Amino acid sequence: MSNLPKQLLIGLRLTIFVAALALVYTFVITGISQVAFNSNANGSLVTVNGKVVGSTLIGQSCPQETVAKDGSLKITIDTKYFQGRLSYTTNASTAALEPCNAANSAGSNLGPSNPVLKETITAAVAAYTAAGVSTPIPIDLVTSDFTGFDPDISEAAAIAQVNMVAGARGLSAAKLHALVESQVQGRILWIFGEPVVNVLQLNLALDAQQSSLTG
Repeated sequence: MSNLPKQLLIGLRLTIFVAALALVYTFVITGISQVAFNSNANGSLVTVNGKVVGSTLIGQSCPQETVAKDGSLKITIDTKYFQGRLSYTTNASTAALEPCNAANSAGSNLGPSNPVLKETITAAVAAYTAAGVSTPIPIDLVTSDFTGFDPDISEAAAIAQVNMVAGARGLSAAKLHALVESQVQGRILWIFGEPVVNVLQLNLALDAQQSSLTG
């Protein structure tokens, strides 16, 4: 017991040292991230004319899924914009389906043997085919990702939608195809992953270059 005050003092000093070290480490790492990776550290926000319109990390153009009166599943897509993957995110308060709700990340959790998965894929294929999307429909257009708001689609999925968007807007398919190709992001470090297209950035470029894509 005679050594207790000494041990307590050592423990206090060690606690203060570790806490100070943790604070210094936090500020150093935060400082480095703000300088070297400023966009990533602040949410990868996208601004247009000084106004934040979204984030490159969060998908916005998601097909809308509804159930008809006869119980059949229907998927609606906005043909004037390139579409991202299907989304099963919901409103946290009402539990109602709310595609691309970044406040409530969720996947479908539907297994290959689940008939709902087949029904959803069939409805998505039908919607895209009716809209003029080139066949075969890329798989990432008719399935969801785990988060519910994947910002990217494959190069093939973007190219497949060229005729759809060109027809809806009265644009040149060839010029729109070139725009898509200009938005393709290559593999990480030229090795990892596959080339992708960020849907938000592609749609922003589409709106910005609308006049030059006609004819």
